[in-house]
Amino acid sequence: MASPEPKGLVPFTRESLEVMEQHNAKKHSEEHKEDLKPNTDLEVGKELPFVYGNIPRAMVSEPLEDVDPYYKNKMTFIVLNKKRTIFRFNATWCTLSPFNSVRRTTIKILAYIKIFTSKLHFNISNYKKFENFENYSFKPSIFSLIGMELFMGNLKHKCLRWPQENETETLHNRTGNPYYIRETENFYYLEGERYALLCGNRTDAGQCPEGYVCVKAGVNPDYGYTNFDSFGWTLLALFRLMMQDYPEALYHQILYASGKVYMIFFVVISFWFAFYMASLFLGILAISCEEEKQRAAEKAKKIEPELQQALTELQEGNKAAETKTTEIEMKKRSSTSMITSLDMLDDTTIRHKEELRKSRKRCPFCWYRFAKTFLIWNCSPCWLKLKEFVHMIIRDPFTDLFLTICIILNVHFLALEHYPMSLETNNILNIENQVFIGIFTAEMIFKIIAVHPYGYFQVGWNIYDSLIVFHGLVELYVTHFHGLAVFRSFRVLRIFKLGRYWPTFKILMLTLGNSMMALKDLVLLLFTFIFFSAVLGLKLFGSNYKIYVCNIDEDCQLPRWHMHDFLHSFLNVFRILCGEWIETLWDCFKVAGQFSCIPFYMMVILVGNLLILYLFLALVSSFSSYKATTTEENDEAKNLQRAMARIKKGINYVLSKILCKNQNVLEETMDNVSDIYVKENISDHTLSELSNTQDFLKDKDKSSGTEKNTMTENGSQSLIPSPSVSETVPIASEESDIENLDNKEIQSKSGDGSSKEKVKQFSSSECSTVDIAISEEEEMVYERGKPKRLKNGYGRRSSSAQISRDSKKGKMWQNIRKTCCKIVENSCFKCFIGLVTLLSTGALAFEDIYIDQRKTIKILLEYADMIFTYIFILEMLLKWMAYGFKAYFTNGWYQLDFMVVIVFCVSLIGKSREELKPLISIKFLRALRVLSQFERMKVVVRALVKTTLPTLNVFLVCLMIWLAFSIIGVHLFAGTFYECIDPTSGERFPVSEVMNRSQCESLVFNESMPWENAKLNFDNVGISFLSLLQVATFNGWITIMNSAVDSVGVDMQPNFEDNIYMCCYFIDFIIIGLFLPLSMLIGAIIANFNKHKVKITSNIFITVKQKKQYHALKKLMCEVSQKPVPRPENKFQGFVFDLVTNQVFDVIIMVLIFFQAITIMIQSDEQNPKIDIALYWINSVFVTLYTGECVLKLVVFHYNYFTNGWNLFDFMVVVFSITGLFLPLMVGYYLVPPSLVQLILLSRIIHILRPEKGPKVFHDLLLPLMLSLPALLNISLLIFLIMFVYAIFGMYNFAYVKKEAGINDVSNFETFGSSMLCLFQVTIFAGWDEMLNAIFNSKWSDCDPDKINPGTQVRGDCGNPFVGIVYFVSYILISWLIIVNMYIVVVMEFLNIASKKKAKTLSKDDFRKFFQVWKRFDPDRTQYIDSSKLSDFAAALDPPLLMAKPNKGQIVAMDLPMAVGDRIHCLDILLALTKRVMSKDVSMEKVLSEMESGFTLANPFKITYEPITTTLKRKQEVVSATIIQRAYKSYRLRQNDKKTSDIRMIDGDVEVQAIKEDSYFDKTEGKSTI
Repeated sequence: MASPEPKGLVPFTRESLEVMEQHNAKKHSEEHKEDLKPNTDLEVGKELPFVYGNIPRAMVSEPLEDVDPYYKNKMTFIVLNKKRTIFRFNATWCTLSPFNSVRRTTIKILAYIKIFTSKLHFNISNYKKFENFENYSFKPSIFSLIGMELFMGNLKHKCLRWPQENETETLHNRTGNPYYIRETENFYYLEGERYALLCGNRTDAGQCPEGYVCVKAGVNPDYGYTNFDSFGWTLLALFRLMMQDYPEALYHQILYASGKVYMIFFVVISFWFAFYMASLFLGILAISCEEEKQRAAEKAKKIEPELQQALTELQEGNKAAETKTTEIEMKKRSSTSMITSLDMLDDTTIRHKEELRKSRKRCPFCWYRFAKTFLIWNCSPCWLKLKEFVHMIIRDPFTDLFLTICIILNVHFLALEHYPMSLETNNILNIENQVFIGIFTAEMIFKIIAVHPYGYFQVGWNIYDSLIVFHGLVELYVTHFHGLAVFRSFRVLRIFKLGRYWPTFKILMLTLGNSMMALKDLVLLLFTFIFFSAVLGLKLFGSNYKIYVCNIDEDCQLPRWHMHDFLHSFLNVFRILCGEWIETLWDCFKVAGQFSCIPFYMMVILVGNLLILYLFLALVSSFSSYKATTTEENDEAKNLQRAMARIKKGINYVLSKILCKNQNVLEETMDNVSDIYVKENISDHTLSELSNTQDFLKDKDKSSGTEKNTMTENGSQSLIPSPSVSETVPIASEESDIENLDNKEIQSKSGDGSSKEKVKQFSSSECSTVDIAISEEEEMVYERGKPKRLKNGYGRRSSSAQISRDSKKGKMWQNIRKTCCKIVENSCFKCFIGLVTLLSTGALAFEDIYIDQRKTIKILLEYADMIFTYIFILEMLLKWMAYGFKAYFTNGWYQLDFMVVIVFCVSLIGKSREELKPLISIKFLRALRVLSQFERMKVVVRALVKTTLPTLNVFLVCLMIWLAFSIIGVHLFAGTFYECIDPTSGERFPVSEVMNRSQCESLVFNESMPWENAKLNFDNVGISFLSLLQVATFNGWITIMNSAVDSVGVDMQPNFEDNIYMCCYFIDFIIIGLFLPLSMLIGAIIANFNKHKVKITSNIFITVKQKKQYHALKKLMCEVSQKPVPRPENKFQGFVFDLVTNQVFDVIIMVLIFFQAITIMIQSDEQNPKIDIALYWINSVFVTLYTGECVLKLVVFHYNYFTNGWNLFDFMVVVFSITGLFLPLMVGYYLVPPSLVQLILLSRIIHILRPEKGPKVFHDLLLPLMLSLPALLNISLLIFLIMFVYAIFGMYNFAYVKKEAGINDVSNFETFGSSMLCLFQVTIFAGWDEMLNAIFNSKWSDCDPDKINPGTQVRGDCGNPFVGIVYFVSYILISWLIIVNMYIVVVMEFLNIASKKKAKTLSKDDFRKFFQVWKRFDPDRTQYIDSSKLSDFAAALDPPLLMAKPNKGQIVAMDLPMAVGDRIHCLDILLALTKRVMSKDVSMEKVLSEMESGFTLANPFKITYEPITTTLKRKQEVVSATIIQRAYKSYRLRQNDKKTSDIRMIDGDVEVQAIKEDSYFDKTEGKSTI
């Protein structure tokens, strides 16, 4: 029954409870049965419908009577929070009554917490893909097993001091001691390193110095916590690589101990695998956000009629003013819920605005009188005239332009502050500050006069300006007081005054404000989680850090990062969320143990990153649609445009006045020339000359028609060759530097359409797509005759012999250019140039520091450079001849080729002259030519330009935010990072010994180590930007923050954590300066990506050919079955065939694979030899089982076994396993390690990704990555090219830099391989700060500029700080931009697949899968299937066509036509299933007709049939026959009472069978739609 009409909200009181109890007692006595059902709109967790009106504040979080009639007498009450969410509580079950203060307080807290936890809980619990946690744990486990097999025990290899023959007897005796290798003093240590130098036995591994040997001894590095000796430690190391926490240290350790070849493993793990896992996680979260966005839109559409109805009711019952307010709120509520990107963005902003509007109206009337009297100034006519005059000045466009220039200049002066700064500079900056304060104060006063104080403070930007003026005036007085100098840091707020004149900034800030207001619950949840984690860490480990402090510090002093107090615990949690956790985890291990620290750290990392990523995606989703925000430009922005237009107009006017005289002279000259041209015989002129006289012809349009006829006739007698006879050249009209005629100009000057047609007649070419307007010989005649005409003042008639010679030359020139065109357009020529480009690029990799020692290679490279130069010059000349100068130089790719040719020439010149040798270093630009030779890279570059250039405004906004933080950093930390360092220990002097700079310089032994500044500081805006970049990439930011925390003042010695709260500056920058701008930029890039993707309806990072490969790959990934192998007729083979094709057999094989993986997990380094023997036999058993599987499949499949790629893979695994099992017995375990067999067998675990065999979840999660593979490969090629270019540049500039910090024997720029290793680290933002620190060594105290480098003429080991900064910063920005687009490609593919799955439409893949299943049920291809198999066939289909069992009732309801023999045609089944899936789609009829016509075309010889019945009629016939049979048998039973008992039993059985069939039909009929 229908629910009664809802009533208003009523507080739940004691009287309400008594009424419920009385009603329940009465109901029990009367035993009255009600038919009420719970209202679905009033369920727990849903929002209260708007028909109940606004919730009074007094009723928020208070017990109310239940509004659902079903619960009216169920002893329940409800509670509503601010978001109108319904909570239902029992009024009797709890020992505390609903009116108890403790319970009421608890209910309020629960209702408030529910506000910001419901959204996250909904997205995590409602999205099914989060349940697939095995995917996140399975793949890291596999790579952990591989890493354990490759590097087990390698990190214990160290350089041990080996006794020599001349050593003392004591040392010889010590070598006999087995504990000698454990004595740390016998290991080799690099200067300043804590751990011994690692080494390896491979040639590319780390080598020991003379007198040391590489042995496996001691413990693992990093207190023994970094190793691959067991599965657990390996998994931790792999997780560290995936999270990119200090990965460069682990790289160096493994490469030193195992060899540089294993860098491949780290590239796969740190880049591709980590990229895939991050993309997978982001894709799932993005899908969740999109689903919630769609759900919000559907909800808005659903409740819109209800809202309109509620609006009508409120209009009838309320006053006119309240009705108008409600209508505005309703419209805004409806539109907002349709536009916002998340459901959380619905009501918060509107409710806030409504409350603000109401709060303004609640002011007493006396305040309005006060405002009207004192804040609106209309005193006297003189004042009104002054007001009008000031208003005119303020509204003038040049006023806004002047104010904008002042803001920019003020920002410029703010950025000029630095340390040390002279007194004169300081005075100038103080004066400019006072000047700008005066200007801004005058602006505020003038505006107040123009619009009254009441109108001035109604505008938000005016309030902001007034605060800045107030701050500036107060600053003039408080800066002289000690301790208040930091007050001047608020000057940076003036930067944001530009937002008033900058529409992009205004839109972004508006979007950010709305998003943060709507996401405030999620933000609050994130900070609550951080607070909870900090408190939990404090309670769990706080006391341990104090008790066991000596385990982590030699002086038993608490380190910087601990959890003994709340502040440090909070900072530690924040550092973990920033991705730096491994070092603090090691300290936690030492004070609290492994089993208590790992769960805490994993909780913080996983849950915290989940919240951060969800918030980040929500912001990106908001910013990705920021352009759609309709925001009108304010008056200030329009005034700037008007001012610029006036200035431009004035400049043009001045220029026109200056050039007016010259233009008049030029026009008179051209008129004279035109007159001469017309008077001459027209036949002597070409089409080019006639096109120059079109203006004259237009002026003479009123002249007699005989002149036009003469021109036409004479034009036919011109010397222009006929298009049917002469050949044209594939060149544009702008062919060379002597050609001045433009095709567009010709067309625009043409008097009628006939002239255009004449021009187009000569626009033909068989080699080029570029149209030409005139022939080559015309231009030559014109250029030959033009100077003579201009010189003599009249044109000369050319003799027939001269014209003939010119015509022959033109013909010859034309043929030459056509031949050049054919050459450059030839595919073989293009392939040759591409090959030469690759060779010339690859040759750069050989020019390392050892090139002088390889004389032969050096000579070959010199000759190769000359050959490459000549080839590219020849190619350039051919293209000049073929295309012409203008066509060549207007093509961007040809411009790049021309630049590369110049680079080649300059490099050759530099080799010939000693003073020009520095020019050789620009050879690295040669590699850029690869961009113009390969279409895949061209596509990626174009796509990057399309997605990046439109975001320039957003980038400038982000840069402005960084500028503000840089200026604040200069104000706070300029000159405070200096410190006095002990030259003997390299550590800072304590404050008790040195307090300031003067004391440091007074030390006697401090001559070699003066008062020294940190390499990264905030002494000026430029170096501040670099410091902030390191903080943004989380490289070296801990060192910078430590310096800031220890800072005391200018020229003061830093003290340990003397200024601990300065860490707030870095926390604010990470949140405001990194997190928010990053979401803005990526949102803008996604917006452009989607815009261009919609235009071309495909991925913008793939070529046309790759689009076909994309569809082929998609078809391959969706292919679920292959051509079935026929079952052998032999009984034994048939038995084996049934065995190996059974699904149980596949399950057994997968179980064996997992058991084999478990045997690897239980291994460890230095395990018992008996375990090694047992593992050997276990591996032998696995090899035997896999061999048996292979043999069985060969027996039954024969040659078909090798037609399956998976079978080939299994066969190769078996062959290599057998080889690896017996080969060590013949050649020894040193050459073939025992782990080889285990790795080969482990590779079979890839079967879990096999379609149909492995879990479907792995296939679904791998599909987006595979479909994105073509685009990812293209982008990877560009990344590799960028890395190649920068690697060559690094070899030329940093090859001889002193080895320290990040430059060592593994990571350096000495060779191409080492340079690529360095750049790989920079690509993933790992360790680039240490490399830059090494390059910063440019002073005598840090390096030796005269150091002799053996084998080369280069001297010195100093770096170039400026080149190093440009080098690393530019590479970081370019690589970040490319990698962001890689993530966007994969995530968008996730969204694309998810949207297609959710859409109720069918694709080609669905139809293909349908016919694949059909082949199994119709192997003879009769196009028919028996009706008895229809149920199994429908159950075997894939979604969305799937009809799971029981489905017979649904099949009957589909009313399919049946032919003779109860057969059903495949088209009828497909049409019926399609209609079932697309029942609500408006395009269903169109799809059905297209399907039927497509099937007819694909099957022209379709077997015709005449349907005799349908499935519904057949079922009705069966039911009717059953009824008749039952009646007849009942009649027979009544007539034949004397039959035997056997006959009765038979009849009874038949009746029972009929009853069963009838009952089954009744059930299916009830479920169907009949």
